[in-house]
Amino acid sequence: METNIKPKHIGRNISRIRELRGMKQDALAMAIGVSQQTISIIENSEKVEEEKLELIAKELGVSPEAIKNFSDEGVINYFNSFHDNVVTTGSIFATNCTFNPLDKLIESHEENKQLYERLLKAQEDKVEYLEKLLNNK
Repeated sequence: METNIKPKHIGRNISRIRELRGMKQDALAMAIGVSQQTISIIENSEKVEEEKLELIAKELGVSPEAIKNFSDEGVINYFNSFHDNVVTTGSIFATNCTFNPLDKLIESHEENKQLYERLLKAQEDKVEYLEKLLNNK
């Protein structure tokens, strides 16, 4: 029995990644200097020129290899394994995403950065206060 392996459809992968990033065709088109119609044609193409693929990958924030190797199953497995490994502490854990997980990851990074900066500032203020106390004695 012979099984035919379907070649990767690069255009479809671009479309899925763009959608996961919450980006419209117009925005991607503007970012790489082409028309929305060109993006539509690219997303309907099984193969994409390497030069265009690199531009698109850069704007989507992924590598060309990530686009070539993208699979919906991989994304589902990633989020399922993430969900399976979460330990809930008596609270209800929502299983329906009503947000873009990639956006939440970026927001989380920014919030951690802001928290670190506030903690650093508080520590600097404590040091300054203690130095003043020492100098007054």
